[in-house]
Amino acid sequence: MKKAVIYCRVSTEKKAQETSLERQEEELLLLAKSKGFEPFAVVKDKASGYDLDRPGMLELLDLVKNEGIDAVLIQDETRIGRGNAKIALIHCLFKEGVSVYSIADDGELHLSDSDSMVLQIVSMVEEYQRKIHNLKIKRGMKRAVEKGYRPEVNLKNRGNEHGRSRKEIPVTEIVRLRKNGLTYDEIAATLRGFGYDISRATVHRRYMEYAEEEQEV
Repeated sequence: MKKAVIYCRVSTEKKAQETSLERQEEELLLLAKSKGFEPFAVVKDKASGYDLDRPGMLELLDLVKNEGIDAVLIQDETRIGRGNAKIALIHCLFKEGVSVYSIADDGELHLSDSDSMVLQIVSMVEEYQRKIHNLKIKRGMKRAVEKGYRPEVNLKNRGNEHGRSRKEIPVTEIVRLRKNGLTYDEIAATLRGFGYDISRATVHRRYMEYAEEEQEV
């Protein structure tokens, strides 16, 4: 049976809102049963829909990412959020391949044309960002190899058992690539392509540390 998380939200901490949370949970449990979902967890929030920093919503996103959740069940789309927060959170759920079901739609969430268009634009922008990122890595790797960088020599699991571990930061390679004219961005992208988890800021910091040590010698 597919797993679902039930998400309930009210906007305030007022005592009267407790009844609303209980009613949402009861109705969503019935929705889960009618749609053939196993309720994996019930998550509740008492916070504004415009607020992204909600304990329950953060827990929900963790469950979706780590527990193989198939669907999120809500009363209506405003329970996810309002305004930009709603769009951002729905986008996060859809990216994880999760369906959203609502009582209001008696099934999968039906978005307005304007909301659907915004989500399409966001997805398109992210796709182009990924393409640009991959092109930067490809370009950086090509330039690095042209300048003499040989990953099979410098990575332990690429042919040299005495080489550096992937988890280490190859300062000597940073220095050499920098001296060969690569930018900090290109060096970071190149090393990420070869398996190092490194940012532009780290590349810059390590290079400056090296430069300072050289001046002291």
